[in-house]
Amino acid sequence: MKRRISLISLVFLLCATTVQAQQNPVPQPPIIGAKSYVLLDSSTGAELAALKPDERLAPASLTKLMTAYAVFHALAEDQIALDDNVTISEKAWRTQGSRMFIEVGTQVRVEDLIQGMIVQSGNDASVALAEHVAGTEAVFAQLMNQYAARLGMTGSSFMNSTGWPDDNHFSTARDMAALARAIINEFPEYYRWYSVREFEYNDIKQPNRNALLWRDDSVDGMKTGYTEDAGYCLVSSAERDGMRVISVVLGLATEKARIDGSQALLNYGFRFFETRLLFRAGETVATARIWKAEKEMTPLGLPEDLYVTIPRGTFDNVESTLDMPATLLAPVAAGQPLAKLQVSLNGDALLSAPLRALEDNPDGSLWQRTRDGVRLWFE
Repeated sequence: MKRRISLISLVFLLCATTVQAQQNPVPQPPIIGAKSYVLLDSSTGAELAALKPDERLAPASLTKLMTAYAVFHALAEDQIALDDNVTISEKAWRTQGSRMFIEVGTQVRVEDLIQGMIVQSGNDASVALAEHVAGTEAVFAQLMNQYAARLGMTGSSFMNSTGWPDDNHFSTARDMAALARAIINEFPEYYRWYSVREFEYNDIKQPNRNALLWRDDSVDGMKTGYTEDAGYCLVSSAERDGMRVISVVLGLATEKARIDGSQALLNYGFRFFETRLLFRAGETVATARIWKAEKEMTPLGLPEDLYVTIPRGTFDNVESTLDMPATLLAPVAAGQPLAKLQVSLNGDALLSAPLRALEDNPDGSLWQRTRDGVRLWFE
C-alpha cells in the first residue's frame, strides 16, 4: 500500500486510487446450529460473524478460561509460583465432573494443576487452584468477577471455578471471545498449554477434549465445555499466515456439531477476511509543525502496531485521514497526543487512534519564540 504523507497537511491519504478495486463478495456466515456464536480477529478485535453474541448462557467448562486468567495474573504478580506445592483439600478431591484424579491430602505442583485444568478439564484441579490463590473457591469467584468487569465482560457472572451449573453462573459468546483474546495477548508464555494434546498425572493419561487440535494444524487452543444445560461449547483459536482468529460457539447439540461448526467459522474468517499492518509502533506516520519550539517539526506515530481487519482483497481501498489542530505550541512531550488518525474503507469508518509525539520538543530560544509569535499573527 502506497503512503503519501504531507508534512504539515491536516489531511493525508495512505492510499489513493482513482478507480477503486472491486470488492470481493462476502457471503453470509455458515449456519452451524449453535444457540450463540461469535468470530473475531485476535489482533484488532474486529467482529467477523456473530449470532446472538450477547445472549447469556451457561458456559460450562469454558469457565476455566477465567479461572486460568486469574491464576495467570497471580503468577505474573508473584503471588504464587509454578513450583508451589498445593495441598489438596477434601472439597477439591470430592469435586464431581471431569477430573484430574488428584488425591486428598497429597501435594501437587501448581504447574501440574494448571495442565490438569486446561488439558484434562479437571474440576478438582480448578478448585485446588482457586483455593491456593484465594483461600476458598467462593473468594476466588469474587476475583473472577472482578477480572471480568475489568475486561468489560458485562454479560458474565461467575459463581465457581469449574462451570458447575448455577442459575447465577453465566456468560456470553462475546465475553468469552474477549477473555480468550486477553489470555492470548497478555499471557503468551502460558497460552502454549492450550495446544497440549494429552497430559498424564497419577498414571492416568487423558487427551485434550478439543478435537480441532488433531484436525487443523493452525488451531492451537483453547477450551471445550459441556453440561446438559449448556450443551456442547468450544472456544477455538487458530493462526494462518500471521492472522489469528478466535471463534466461540455455545449450545450445540453434539460433540461433532461443535467441532464441525467451529471449523466452519474459522475457515470462513480466514477465507473472506484479512488483517493487515498499517503502521509499526514508533514509525513516523506524519510530522506536525510546532510553533515556538526548539525544533520546527515533530514526528508523530503510534505506541503500538496498528492493524486493520477488512474483507479480503480490499486493502487498496483503505484510506486514512489525520485531524490535527491548526496551531500546536511548544513544549511538546514524547507520548503526548497531538492528532487523531481515522481509518476508513470505501467511506465507512473502521477505527481511529491518537497519534502521539515520538520525541520531546521543548520551548525554543527567545528568538525562536519571538519570531514564531510574529509569524502566527499572519497565519
